[in-house]
Amino acid sequence: MLRLILPLMIAMAVSTGDAVAEPWKKLLAPAELAALIESSPVAVIDIRSPKSYAAGHVAGALNAPFRSWRGPRENPGLRLSDDRLTERLQSLRIGPGTPVVGTYSGTSATGFGAAARVYWTLKSAGLSEIAILNGGMKSWQAAGLSLSTEPVRAERSDARFTLSDEWLITREGVRAVLDEKRQTILLDARPVDFYRGLRKSPLAKRAGTLPGARSLEHTTWFTASKTEMAPPARVIEQIGRASCRERV
Repeated sequence: MLRLILPLMIAMAVSTGDAVAEPWKKLLAPAELAALIESSPVAVIDIRSPKSYAAGHVAGALNAPFRSWRGPRENPGLRLSDDRLTERLQSLRIGPGTPVVGTYSGTSATGFGAAARVYWTLKSAGLSEIAILNGGMKSWQAAGLSLSTEPVRAERSDARFTLSDEWLITREGVRAVLDEKRQTILLDARPVDFYRGLRKSPLAKRAGTLPGARSLEHTTWFTASKTEMAPPARVIEQIGRASCRERV
């Protein structure tokens, strides 16, 4: 799934360099999210565990743990079915035009990856005003902003959703790349040891990477905090390096 969300992470990072007049930003600093909540209706979705959510969250945020956005335990990278997608979004009172901001723990780069997966799901469901709190709840607290312990419940929406294939590549699509029938750069965003086959996820059948893939570890995109996206210039530089890197 990291390969799937990588283009979205690139787009979100580059967007931070846009003019202040931009109507909707894809990455929000804590102060920007606080101002947005005050000025307009927005659905804030907290993807942390129920325990973490109960300990303190952005006032008004709804809890939607990350596990509910993933596939089955034996293959969590699978996309949600349209029925599960609809159930998930209806339970959060999300409709096609609902502005949504996702929050996460902010304690590791992996947490941002989870938020990016949710972003990808919402984008593929047809939503257009979607953002992530840059740095997650760790940055929110570091900015001295208040937390709420009041649970929030939402009335259900009646919208129906279908997950678009526009931001998705199938096994057949990857096979076409490997067979040189489709011109695409394959980027492996996993840790370098996974890429080199020195270790693997318990869910992976074999160690290693796809033939011809280039390594661009997902931690590349972050600042020293390891949870806040780096400035656009650094992201663009890393993209250029990956494009020129020799494949394996």
